[in-house]
Amino acid sequence: MFNLFLFFSTVIFINFSIAQSETEEYKFEGEKRLKNIKMLTEVGENAEAYFSFDGKKLIYQATVGSIKCDQIFIMNLDGSDKHMVSTGKGRTTCAYFYPDGEKILYASTHHFDENCPQPPDRSKGYVWKLYDSFDIFMANKDGSDLVQLTNSGKYDAEATISPKGDKIVFTSTRDRDPELYLMDLDGSNQKRLTFEKGYDGGAFFSYDGSKIVFRASRPKTDKELEDYNELVNEGLVRPTNLEIFVMDADGKNIKQVTNLGRASFAPFFHPDGKRIIFSSNYGSANGRYFNLFMINIDGTGLEQITFNPTFDGFPMFSPDGKYLVFGSNRFNKNPNHTNIFIAEWVEE
Repeated sequence: MFNLFLFFSTVIFINFSIAQSETEEYKFEGEKRLKNIKMLTEVGENAEAYFSFDGKKLIYQATVGSIKCDQIFIMNLDGSDKHMVSTGKGRTTCAYFYPDGEKILYASTHHFDENCPQPPDRSKGYVWKLYDSFDIFMANKDGSDLVQLTNSGKYDAEATISPKGDKIVFTSTRDRDPELYLMDLDGSNQKRLTFEKGYDGGAFFSYDGSKIVFRASRPKTDKELEDYNELVNEGLVRPTNLEIFVMDADGKNIKQVTNLGRASFAPFFHPDGKRIIFSSNYGSANGRYFNLFMINIDGTGLEQITFNPTFDGFPMFSPDGKYLVFGSNRFNKNPNHTNIFIAEWVEE
């Protein structure tokens, strides 16, 4: 979430040739879990595509055409009927459908400034900027009747909704540390869930609404803590060491799932509730190449799903588990673009 692909898609582009069949033209060798992969977007920076709860639509963020920074779009599963549903002002991120399919959720900065916020200062290396101007909004599916749900004066974003239709989980810096919070669908009853030092974000509910999966940093050494605290004071996070965690939907029983020591992000539950798919640069010699991995919720059974020599990220299963949607740099016409792909999921 939060424009991760602006970094993760900035990879060294490799010219490569692969034997392709007519029906598997977007597939790499070893990707036995995917078939009939289709590219849904063709130009621009497109990412964070998430299914509606009925599995019939996708909502996503994109910088394309004359748009200067991310706005929210909706499209059909075949890539048709792409249309913008955000205001076209400011920067947006992390969109999601409400369970009834009639309303949408996303974060935006438009109410503070119609222009795009300034990018972070990279003199400290690669960092994310958690803009205080981000708040979370609810709107009708066509973008009308926009309602502001958060107003903390700090970064509020990365919001997703429980399939139970009762709660929103989101990340906020209102208590200085980037932590996870819950609120009702109308923005009421906001409650903090996580309390450990480090960034917590990118959270999603399991399909039964009983658990939450998220990414987190956990600085331990004096050097790591000094770097983390210095950056947090400036509203920045360094995302080079992230692990995947799970907890109950009320914030109890937090458990670390991965221990890969790399940048693992964008976790999402398989509909069976027993497995998590995520993106990571685990196994990448230079740290720039990201692929999709699957792991059991107890941390066993790590399996590499994609074998892309550039970038794959933001995976999400359809509610019935038959499809996987993800963002990727694979086979792009422009190596600097990130596109959205959908594939049929193959169970062993």
